[in-house]
Formats: sequence, structure tokens, C-alpha cells
Amino acid sequence: MKKYLIALIPVGLSLALAACSETANESTGPTDQQSMRTGSPQDEQACELAVTQQTNNPDVITLSSDFSQANTEVILGVGQQRARWRCLVSNGQVAEVMSLTDEGSL
Repeated sequence: MKKYLIALIPVGLSLALAACSETANESTGPTDQQSMRTGSPQDEQACELAVTQQTNNPDVITLSSDFSQANTEVILGVGQQRARWRCLVSNGQVAEVMSLTDEGSL
């Protein structure tokens, strides 16, 4: 009986490790988007306006925002391909706008 139990231990461990290899990178819908937006609507709008002015492209959407006491980081998508831009803002005052696709060249 002990031989059978000892033989089953590696099988059980293999199954347990196989379950650990699953990833959860797929988006599950709107709740994921909401959890990625912790900045205020005022800060997001200020960044949308700043990026629109910087790029001269009115097709700008907020992809995510991350609130912190120093500055809120807002990631925006520009144009049909949603080129990524980063904006730092606090209380509606934009501190920095930078392209993430051109390594900050604009």
C-alpha cells in the first residue's frame, strides 16, 4: 500500500504545478477597465486636452489612470492605432505629457 501512495505523490505534485502555469492576462470586460482607472475624471479630462493639443489629434481616449498623492499617471491612446501617451497631472494641472511610442521624443 505504501508503494502505491509513494508512486501517487509525484503525480499529485505534477498536477498541482500544472495548475500554477495558467495565466490571467486576458481581459474579462468592463470591470477590468474600471479597476485600472483610479484617477479623477477632472484629471483624466485635463490630460486628454493636453495630449489633444500636443498631438493636434482630437481622437484621444483614456486607457488607464493611477492615482497617487504626488501626481496621477494617465495613459492615453491617440488615433486609430491608439498610440500610447503618458500624462502626469494633479488637481487638473498637467505636469508632464510624453509619448510612450516614440520614447518621449515629442
